[in-house]
Amino acid sequence: MGIIKDKEILDKIEFSLQEIRPFLEADGGDINFIELTDDWIVKVKLVGACSTCSISMMTLKNGVEIAVKRAVPRVKEVIEISSL
Repeated sequence: MGIIKDKEILDKIEFSLQEIRPFLEADGGDINFIELTDDWIVKVKLVGACSTCSISMMTLKNGVEIAVKRAVPRVKEVIEISSL
């Protein structure tokens, strides 16, 4: 499995994460973009309070994934790497 390195696409993903980052930081957490696989899966890592929050997966799917898919519609899914 490869990794997509198209700067324009990666920039759109990063920008979408920047838009939701203030909400995560307000709760003492943050998110790091790890990679975009060639099958259009975005891998992220939740850090700080987000890494131990009981509703972090809901935040990931209902907040992060929606924002990323809005920016890059080809993205199939956003996954958190520490849960793999």
